[in-house]
Amino acid sequence: MEVNSASALFDLSGKIAILTGACGLLGQEHAHVLAEAGANVVLADLQLEKSQSFAQDITNQWGVEAFPVEVNVSDKTSVERMVQRVREKFGQIDILINNAALTVKGGSEQVKGYFSDFEDYPLDIWQQALDVNLTGTFLCSQAVGKQMVQQNSGIIINISSTYGVVAPDQRIYENVRSPYDPTITFNTPASYSVTKGAIISLTRYLATYWAGKNIRVNALTPGGVYDDHGEEFVKNYSYRTPMGRMANKTEYRGAILFLASEASSYMTGANLIADGGWTAW
Repeated sequence: MEVNSASALFDLSGKIAILTGACGLLGQEHAHVLAEAGANVVLADLQLEKSQSFAQDITNQWGVEAFPVEVNVSDKTSVERMVQRVREKFGQIDILINNAALTVKGGSEQVKGYFSDFEDYPLDIWQQALDVNLTGTFLCSQAVGKQMVQQNSGIIINISSTYGVVAPDQRIYENVRSPYDPTITFNTPASYSVTKGAIISLTRYLATYWAGKNIRVNALTPGGVYDDHGEEFVKNYSYRTPMGRMANKTEYRGAILFLASEASSYMTGANLIADGGWTAW
C-alpha cells in the first residue's frame, strides 16, 4: 500500500479497534494512542463501570467514539456476544489488541497462591492464567478473525512479555516482597511465563494461517513497567536492564501505533521487543 506522507502511515481515522483489558495500566495507554490517531475504540474489560467512565474520558479528549463493553475473555459466549455487539454498532472490526491478562491484587490468600513456589503452585491459579492469558487470546482472535476473514482485512496485536522470550532472572527477586502483601515473597510465576511464550507461538501460527486473507498478526513484547514497585525490586530490575531503568507506562504507545497502522504494512508473524535491552544480554 502506497501512502503520501509519514503522517498518513499512522492515521487510524475511521478504524474500529477492540482492546481487551482496556482499563489496565497499559490498556489505558493503548486506548489513548489509538484514539489520538483517530480510531474508534472498543474498551473491552470485566470492569464495565470503570470502562464506561474511561470511555467518556477518551471521547472528551480525542473526539472519537469509545464503546465500553463488558467481557470475560476466557468465556466463549461472552467473547462472541462482545464481537456481535461491535459488529452491530460499527459493521466492521479493523484492529484487535489482545491485552487482557490475569492480575492478582486481591486478598492475601489469592496473592499467596499466585506467588507460590513452583513446587507448590496451585493448579487452580495455573488454570486461571491459561484461561485468561492464552485461551482469552485464542477466543478473541477466533471470534474477531471470522469478521476479518469476511472483510479480507484486519490487524491483530498480541501482548506478550520478555518472560515469554527468556526466563525470569530469579536473582532480582531475592529478598523482595510482594507489593500487594509484604508478607509474601515477590516473583514471576511459571504460569505467566508459559502463557506469554505460547502467545508468541500463537501469533506466528495465525500470521501464516491468515496470510492469504490480508490479516496481519504480530506480537508486542514489553519489558517491566514501573507500577509503584518497591525500591529494592526497582533497583534490581534496573541493574539487570542495559538502559538502567524500568519502562514508563507511556513508552509503548509508539510500538502499539506502529503495529496497528500501515507503518508496519510489510510485517506479520513478528515479535516486536521493547524492553530496554533486557533480552540483549
